[in-house]
This record gives sequence, C-alpha cells and structure tokens, in this order.
Amino acid sequence: MIGNVWEWTADRFSPTWHATQSSATRVNPQGPPMGESRVMKGGSFLCHTSYCNRYRLGARTANTPDSATTNLGFRCARDI
Repeated sequence: MIGNVWEWTADRFSPTWHATQSSATRVNPQGPPMGESRVMKGGSFLCHTSYCNRYRLGARTANTPDSATTNLGFRCARDI
C-alpha cells in the first residue's frame, strides 16, 4: 500500500498529543478529539529518499480536510 498515495484518515492530527497521553493511546491512536488538521499516513509516489523521510507505514503528517492533490487518497474499510 505504501508508495501509491498518502492515505487520508479520520484521525485528528497533533504533533504532541500522544506525548502527553498514557501508553493506551498507542493502540489505534486517534489523536485529539478536536483540531483542524487530519492525519495522512504512508507516503506517496512523489516521495523520494532524497527529500522525503516519511516513506514508511508508520509515517504521519497533517493536512486540512479541504485539501486535494493527486498523491492523496483514502481506503474504505469496515468491521466484519
């Protein structure tokens, strides 16, 4: 899955929120309950080792929900 597009998630983004939370937030981390930015994870076809060090499964970065680019997508999933 990595390398196609950044994956949009429903989680809100904060660079410091998990540092102030218990270790329980490391299991399905959803981020803070409020905030403008959402989490994008993974990396895209535009990432290259010379300038993108976030090209890995656990990489997370932020963007606003009104953003749209060719290297950003989402995956549909549901519980069985």
